[in-house]
Amino acid sequence: MSAVIPANMATGRTGTASREAALREYALAAALGGPALALLLILFILPVIAVVVIALTDWQFGAGTIRFIGLGNFIEMLGDETIRKSLANTFVYVLIVVPVTVLSGLAIALLIESGKGLRAFYRAAHFLPFMATLAAMAISWEALLHPTVGLVNQAFVAIGLPPANWLRNSSTVLPVLAFIGIWRNLGFAMVIFLAGMKSIPQDLYDAADIDGADGWLDRLATVTLPLLGPVTMFVVIITALRAFETFDTIKILTQGGPAKASEMLLYTLYIESFDFMRTGYGAAIAVIFLLIVLVLTLVQSRVFDRRVHYS
Repeated sequence: MSAVIPANMATGRTGTASREAALREYALAAALGGPALALLLILFILPVIAVVVIALTDWQFGAGTIRFIGLGNFIEMLGDETIRKSLANTFVYVLIVVPVTVLSGLAIALLIESGKGLRAFYRAAHFLPFMATLAAMAISWEALLHPTVGLVNQAFVAIGLPPANWLRNSSTVLPVLAFIGIWRNLGFAMVIFLAGMKSIPQDLYDAADIDGADGWLDRLATVTLPLLGPVTMFVVIITALRAFETFDTIKILTQGGPAKASEMLLYTLYIESFDFMRTGYGAAIAVIFLLIVLVLTLVQSRVFDRRVHYS
């Protein structure tokens, strides 16, 4: 005679097996995602929380006492002329660097892709500044822009133009730094656009030819640019982040001068935190910097996402 298993006992075994399988899946997920989550917590979340907490204090680096002052540092920033000047310079710099870098990188990528010879040489030549050490690059530019013996001024004199003190003139220092930033990031934008063009199927260009879009401008407008939407969004966001993070060239070339004409937010943060030892105030500037970058990144991604064609 065969034994008859009660229905409730069979259901209980099935439920126990399901719970055990779920627990095994949770344990596997924790084992796989736990290290990454721990690193994210240690390297990003906890430092951000620490910066926010320090921004609410009057702590000075090396001081033995610390006092909670709430929003005092942020209120002080509202009346700080240096902060306003630094913010204005930062936004002007970003507004110059980002569109020129993106458009120039796209134009160079199109020219390289349209040619047949020396592609590897042109890619390497344009990408080299992005790979160069930033400090060495800044020192090289300092020599090139020297007011008396620099090659830039010597070239100007040779063609009959007046020389200029590029890094010590308040009307030229920010455009010159923006030009260096464009030169620095141009190779990155070019390489990303080249990679995006390689991913566009040739069948789409053949279909465009059949539909009458056989000119290079028609192919560019109907196939290349729409399908480069995701790549363009990535390049714009990364270039903007790198522009906001500009520090080395300012520290080496201008130290924020003349008369704070080239001082930007990250350099102001450094001065307040490590020269004036006002760690709490520097942390407040860091919080504002993080908020600006976060908001602009979200706005850029939302705006571009509505205009992006995903394949």
